Amino acid sequence: MKVINKSTQIIEIIASVAALVLFFMTFATVSSTTTGETISLTGSQMAWKGDVEVAEGVTTELARSTDVWFCFILTLIGALFSALTFKFKGMRYAAPAFSLFAGIYMLVIACSNPTKFVDIHTIDNYGFTWGSITYGFAVWGVTIALIVAAVFGIAHLLVSDKIEVKEGKGKRYTIPQRVVRFFKDYKSEVKKIVWPSAKS
Repeated sequence: MKVINKSTQIIEIIASVAALVLFFMTFATVSSTTTGETISLTGSQMAWKGDVEVAEGVTTELARSTDVWFCFILTLIGALFSALTFKFKGMRYAAPAFSLFAGIYMLVIACSNPTKFVDIHTIDNYGFTWGSITYGFAVWGVTIALIVAAVFGIAHLLVSDKIEVKEGKGKRYTIPQRVVRFFKDYKSEVKKIVWPSAKS
């Protein structure tokens, strides 16, 4: 059980860091309708308004994509919390939550039209148009890595909780057992409620 616990924890960290690294790879490709040239945009450029070379010797600052920036921050926090699970047990709850939220957000971005999330109005003057944007492999890579990190983070949380309950003294419950008990107690309390009749 302890081997499974460590394995899930390590896989969660690797997936979180992989998602972060993929932000520095090609997120989108913008094609020129006039020259036929293409510009590759990384996730970090889109998140932090990086400089883009639009022509030989000509660079311009890319407009920030707030959605990609938000996902980058969530991924960074998730990776940091995943690494801190070795030192702080409380991070086992936060790490998969951040990874899952970022993964769902990235899934929305990956399934949407690139023009909604790739803001290239700063390079429109150089012959680039909105209709010529395509996503790179890194968008799906980040999405998959974040979902894997979230799944293994939840597995790590449940396995480590079960180990603590087994090794702990006294009667303790695992997380799934506590959830079941909560709903049973809730149901029994609702049954005690005396509802007023229509006449009263």
